[in-house]
Amino acid sequence: MLRVGYIGLGLMGKSIARNILKAGFPVVVHNRSRTAVDELVAEGAAAANSPKEVAEQVDIVFTNLPDSPDVEKVALGENGILAGANPGLIFVDNSTIKPASARMIAEKLKEKGVLALDAPVSGGDIGAKNGTLTIMVGGEAEALEKVMPVFQAMGKTVTHVGEAGAGQVAKAANQIMVAAQMVAMGELLVFSKKAGVDPRKVVDAIKGGAAQCWTLDVKPPRLFEGNRNPGFKAYMQLKDMGIVLDTAKEYDIPISATEENTKFFRQMIEQGMGELDNSAVVGIIEKLAGVDVP
Repeated sequence: MLRVGYIGLGLMGKSIARNILKAGFPVVVHNRSRTAVDELVAEGAAAANSPKEVAEQVDIVFTNLPDSPDVEKVALGENGILAGANPGLIFVDNSTIKPASARMIAEKLKEKGVLALDAPVSGGDIGAKNGTLTIMVGGEAEALEKVMPVFQAMGKTVTHVGEAGAGQVAKAANQIMVAAQMVAMGELLVFSKKAGVDPRKVVDAIKGGAAQCWTLDVKPPRLFEGNRNPGFKAYMQLKDMGIVLDTAKEYDIPISATEENTKFFRQMIEQGMGELDNSAVVGIIEKLAGVDVP
């Protein structure tokens, strides 16, 4: 049985680690704050005091961290994964980071005999809890084959996109679409309400047609209840859009619509809404229109 380490037990990481544990894998966990660690230890996981200590005990080590510098530090820094790596260790990053960072980390680890997969996920807190995430993988097929049994405990769709960094390119592309859907949904809800039509009925009318998407299926019921608590926090959406914009600049890619959508999430953070769900971008549009959807 593969021994698995999981570092980063936030909104999604804790649920992913729990599903790996439920699938029967021995799991060693580490997190900066102790509460999530204690919770998983009570369910059968083992605790480690550093990324190095995790790496020393496992065959595969996962990270799920906020941003590129965090992953670089945990993977390559003092008391990091590389410091505790055994020959044949596989590193898997579920974070959303810059493709260039993913490639650099993979190169540094490979020099020491560690294979790396960048494997960002999509599906939000619901997908993490239910084990139905979409997993986009960059890296060597040999590593993916070994990790696949663990991926199957985490998600329903695993796609090998290409070499190191390719998974992060796919995730950046995913976030382009997510941002567009969230803003468009906010606009259509406000549009309907201000035009004097019940947004609930509008959603029912259009979600079975060409407008159908995950966002329209999942988010409106929560918004109609006044629930704007996070499945995926707005400030993280903005962080991801920064990755998109930086990568587009690196490759000289025109993405003017994405730049406009990003402005809405930037306004959310400026107005103190960064801890809300990314679907709460409707709040910015409500203020501009002078109407509330719920």
